[in-house]
Amino acid sequence: MPEAYIVDAVRTPVGKRGGALAGVHSADLAAHTLSALMSRTGVDPGAVDDVILGCCDTIGSQAGDVARTAWLVAGLPDHVPGVTIDRQCGSSQQAVHFAAQGVLSGTQDLVVAGGVQNMSAIPISAAMLVGQQYGFTTPFAESPGWVERYGDVEVSQFNSAEMIAEKWDISRDDMEAYALASHERARTAIAEGRFENEIAPVGDFDTDQCPRETSLEKMAGLEPLAPGGRITAAVASQICDASSAMLIASQAAVETHGLTPRARIHHLSVRGDDPVWMLTGPIRATRHALEKTGLTVDDIDLFECNEAFASVVLAWMKELDVPHQKVNVNGGGIALGHPIGATGTRLMTTLLNELERTGGRYGLQTMCEGGGQANVTIIERL
Repeated sequence: MPEAYIVDAVRTPVGKRGGALAGVHSADLAAHTLSALMSRTGVDPGAVDDVILGCCDTIGSQAGDVARTAWLVAGLPDHVPGVTIDRQCGSSQQAVHFAAQGVLSGTQDLVVAGGVQNMSAIPISAAMLVGQQYGFTTPFAESPGWVERYGDVEVSQFNSAEMIAEKWDISRDDMEAYALASHERARTAIAEGRFENEIAPVGDFDTDQCPRETSLEKMAGLEPLAPGGRITAAVASQICDASSAMLIASQAAVETHGLTPRARIHHLSVRGDDPVWMLTGPIRATRHALEKTGLTVDDIDLFECNEAFASVVLAWMKELDVPHQKVNVNGGGIALGHPIGATGTRLMTTLLNELERTGGRYGLQTMCEGGGQANVTIIERL
C-alpha cells in the first residue's frame, strides 16, 4: 500500500488581533512558514509538486490565489504551482488531505500543505459583507433553492454554539470551566517550551500572544452574545493572525531526498451535517473515522478538537465519551486563537510535536466547519 508521510511541520507564533502580526501582508505571512519549512527539511524546493494553502475571506491581501503568491514572495522556484482552498475553518486540514491524496494516488511525491489568515487585516466574514454591495445579504438568503430547503432561519456560528449548549445541556459554568482549563494548559505549554520546536519566529516575535490571565470570576462578568444566552466571548475562539505549513511526501520522495518522516497519515475523511446546526459535524465525522479504521477512543493517545466554542468540544466529548485529559492538552482556540485558514495545520503541527513529546502513537484531529462539515485526520507517529 502507498503511504503519505509528514516530513516536517512549522508555524508562526499566533498573533492576537491588532498584535505582532497584524501589519504583515498575508502573502508574506505565509511565505515565512514556507521558507522555514524548506529550510528545516533541506529538500530542493524545485522538487515540490504543488503548494496547497487554506484561506478564507480571500479578498485584499488574501485574494488572487495567496498560495501561489506566498510561494513567489518567499523567493521559491516559479515553476512550482500553488492553489488556495476554502473549506471554512477546516481549510488547511483539507489542504493536508488533498496533499496526502495526491501522494497516495501516485501522481505527486512532494506536496506542501498549510494555511494563512490575517484576521486583523481582513476581518472574519469580510467576503460575505463585501457581497452586500452586490445585493447578497448572506451567501444563502437570495438562493431560492436554499430557502426552499432550509427556510429563512439564521445560519450563524454563534446561533449554532448556543443551540448546541442547549441541546446537550451544557451550562455557562461548564463552558467557562472548560475555557479556563484551555488558558491554563496553554500557559503551561508555553512556560515549559512545548511549542518551541514548531514555531518559526517572525523577527523577535516568538511566543503565542493570545493566552490570557483570566479567572472564572472575570468570565462570569461578561455579557452573553445574545440576550439570555449562554455563549460569551470567554468561551469562544479568539480572532488572531498566523500561518502554518507541513511537507507531505511519498515513500519514493523520502528515499530520493534522504528524508526522515516524523509521522504517517493513517486516515483521512470528511463528513457533512446539518448546515443550520453547522458546528455538530465533528461528532458524525469522528464516529465515521473510528468505524472506518476499527480504532476506538482508547486507541487514540491524543485528540485535537478545534475550540471554535467550548460547547462544540464539550458536546463532542459527551457524545463520543472522550476524556478531557486527552483533548487539546496544550490548550486550544479559546486560549491560542483560531486563525481560520491556518488552524488546521497549526493544530496538526502541535499534535505531531505532542505525540513525540509524550511517546504516543495515534493522534486524531477534527474541527467544525462552515456548512456543517468536519474533517478528521488520524496521524501515526513514527
